[in-house]
Amino acid sequence: MSPARPRAAYAATVHGEQIAEDFPVVSLDDDALAAVQLLAGHRLPGLIVTRPDGSPYAVLPASQVVRFLVPSYVQDDPSLARVIDEPLADRLADKLSGLTVRKLLPDEPREIPVVAHDDTLLEIAATMARLRCPLVAVVRDRRIVGAITASRLLELAVGAH
Repeated sequence: MSPARPRAAYAATVHGEQIAEDFPVVSLDDDALAAVQLLAGHRLPGLIVTRPDGSPYAVLPASQVVRFLVPSYVQDDPSLARVIDEPLADRLADKLSGLTVRKLLPDEPREIPVVAHDDTLLEIAATMARLRCPLVAVVRDRRIVGAITASRLLELAVGAH
């Protein structure tokens, strides 16, 4: 039986590639409805969006999709949601029909939530916290090797305790 390793030592020796998990990836020009069905069907916190060359472009958080689906006037005045007789589920397919993933992304460019394959647990946590993103893509030589979700990161941080 080996002695328990201090948590700080564990966090410094674990790297992104070791904890990255396979994760669905969509491209900018993929069908938006299919992407949302993937997101919902697997209860994912978001999707990694890639450029045509396969390199990471953005993360599409599930919350951004919800924001896209809720009319701006309801976002501005949430009390309207109670009086409008328009179930979100009935309009979902209509609103996404014919759109690409690109249209679901925010208009303003954001920093891409990417970490290097050799980043430590603390470096990954810092990136995730700074960008307020529910997942990060792990890359090696501009190629996605997997993703780390906030829940996976927390599992490792608490489990190392």
